[in-house]
Amino acid sequence: MRKKPLASWVSSFVGLVMASWTSVIFAAETYRADLVIYGGTSAGVVAAVQAARMGKSVILIEPTRHLGGLTTAGLGYTDTGNTAVIGGVAREFYQRVKAHYDRRESWKHQDPSEFAGYRPDDDAMWTFEPRVAEAIFEAMLREVADRVRIVRQAKLDRRSGTTVRDGRIVSIRMKDGTLYVGDYFIDATYEGDLMAAAGVSYTIGRESNAKYGETLNGVQKKGNIHNHRFVVPVDPYVVPGDPSSGLLPRVHAGDPGKDGAGDRRLQAYCYRMCMTRVPENRVPFRKPEGYDERQYELLLRNFEAGDLRLPLSIRWVPNGKTDTNNMGAFSTDNIGMNYNYPEASDEEREAILREHRLYQEGLMWTLTHHPRVPEKIRKEMAEWGLAKDEFVDNDHWPHAIYVREARRMVSDYVVTELDCRRVRVAKDPVGMGSYNMDSHNVQRYVTPEGTVQNEGDVQVSPGGPYLISYRAIVPRKTECTNLLVPVCLSSSHIAYGSIRMEPVFMILGQSAATAAALALDSGKTSVQDVDYAKLRARLVADRQRLELDLNRYPPLRWLSPTSLPGVVVDDLEARLEGPWRRSSSIRPFVGAGYHALRDADGSEGRAVYSAKLKDGVYEVRLSWSASSNRAARLNVEIESADGVKRVTVDQRRRPKIDGLLEPLGRFRFQAGRPAEVRLLVKDAGGYVIADAVQFLPVNDVRSQKPPR
Repeated sequence: MRKKPLASWVSSFVGLVMASWTSVIFAAETYRADLVIYGGTSAGVVAAVQAARMGKSVILIEPTRHLGGLTTAGLGYTDTGNTAVIGGVAREFYQRVKAHYDRRESWKHQDPSEFAGYRPDDDAMWTFEPRVAEAIFEAMLREVADRVRIVRQAKLDRRSGTTVRDGRIVSIRMKDGTLYVGDYFIDATYEGDLMAAAGVSYTIGRESNAKYGETLNGVQKKGNIHNHRFVVPVDPYVVPGDPSSGLLPRVHAGDPGKDGAGDRRLQAYCYRMCMTRVPENRVPFRKPEGYDERQYELLLRNFEAGDLRLPLSIRWVPNGKTDTNNMGAFSTDNIGMNYNYPEASDEEREAILREHRLYQEGLMWTLTHHPRVPEKIRKEMAEWGLAKDEFVDNDHWPHAIYVREARRMVSDYVVTELDCRRVRVAKDPVGMGSYNMDSHNVQRYVTPEGTVQNEGDVQVSPGGPYLISYRAIVPRKTECTNLLVPVCLSSSHIAYGSIRMEPVFMILGQSAATAAALALDSGKTSVQDVDYAKLRARLVADRQRLELDLNRYPPLRWLSPTSLPGVVVDDLEARLEGPWRRSSSIRPFVGAGYHALRDADGSEGRAVYSAKLKDGVYEVRLSWSASSNRAARLNVEIESADGVKRVTVDQRRRPKIDGLLEPLGRFRFQAGRPAEVRLLVKDAGGYVIADAVQFLPVNDVRSQKPPR
């Protein structure tokens, strides 16, 4: 091959550069606004409305055709938590929902008196049809159309489209070359795409419990066992009983991890289908192109093993429609198939979404038609179909998947389980959450017994509302000073499980827009330096709810195992023999709860706590929450280097140390030799409480009170 002369290379290079600059300057359009919002989710829409009402110009950019995120994509049975803490523009949205259904003509397929979610005297309504939600958001934006430019089907050039100068985003460029310039930016996407492109720190997956002193984070094989798991033994192998034949589809190979350990796995996504049984509005489930019945072998084996639950959560919204969600062992959640989604390219994401839709459409066809599905379920499913008047431009399928979690910012304040339980209370709140700390399953693995099981499901109430710090929606000042992130905010995995509800996103979207407007008014100050007193005053004036009554909702008294000195073995790490049940009804306790077993229900039951200790003398302490129905004479065996000693405790009585920990004595242990504490249920005289055991070196016995 002939080489080009140097002059020709230079000429070509200069021509290419000039052509590129000419393309940018003369071909690409440029738009400017006070505030640029990327992501037309519910948070993005509310942020645009709020900023416009405060007199600011706004550009709202949505990568798809539709605004409203999951609020308009099928999540019509709102996960509200405590509705009293939902205020501001968020509550206004739900009030507009109520106003819509106050009109008799809104009830085409149902009489309002037949729908429990409609209460004429309420000020707001929390259930709605997807198309109604979208119409309300569109109407709210039309009211501020003179200040808000809406851009649809525009995707950020995530590789090189974000220009940051001196810690501030200057502009963002879409894939079509259009440039948007602003003084302040809000990332309102579920994925955190603008945040990541701007170089802001973030994380993906689950932190370990130890990282932030939590109890519900990380791998959850033993604790928090709820409905969304296999309740009968199901073989995971292609040829039952033969591991060499390989795993069935949708069973994941490898070690699921140690309880409480962090990983990069994500809770599962699904589409929130809007179904109906109204004949004239029903579209039957179709067999999708590419259907492969092998993908549903686990479902079929689960039925054949005796789990005859309908694997769907069907929640009613008006006009005979549903918000359909995951339920049971094998359902709409496509477990483990979304791990790459947050960091994937747009093309890779589209492939992931196609796979999710194929899986879920195939699931619905299987439940309706496959001969190995119990006849009772097939008959019930035959009555259902997709709502004909919903998602009419997408074959009646939701236009957005439920991205329950993707990236999460890491800022100066990370909201954690301690905030949700009000152990820590933020002094600069911009909103409140109250829903369960809720994670869907994260993985499906093979147990040591050779059966399949799901892992990651957590559903624990925070016991009331809690405050969300302003610092959690702004990046570190050293990273970016004109960006706010109300959706992928700074939060641990398990705290995000509570925050990630659509009303909370709306609340935080309004607060983010308010902060941006105040920053602009004060001379383009950094978002980190916004005067919180002024921000709070404006939020309260705009009906945000920021007051937390700690007398009514006191901090939950609990202790993370990692907050106690010495070696602590929680009940989730103990070997439990017998039909123990998980509980958290009576406090205090260590960790997320405790296990209980009545002697009459499991006389041969035991709880065995094993520890690896260095040589030395340790004070052994047992924790329990006292109550009148507890074991009156629980026999406890302590095995140490000097043999086995038995002591008896009365769990009806409060433990001596802060009502939580009871010293059982001091014992000598040697490395490599057994160090065990065993709770014996037989003849205990009530409910035996298996909470935690603490092995405290005698040199560390300085205080008789554990840390608060």
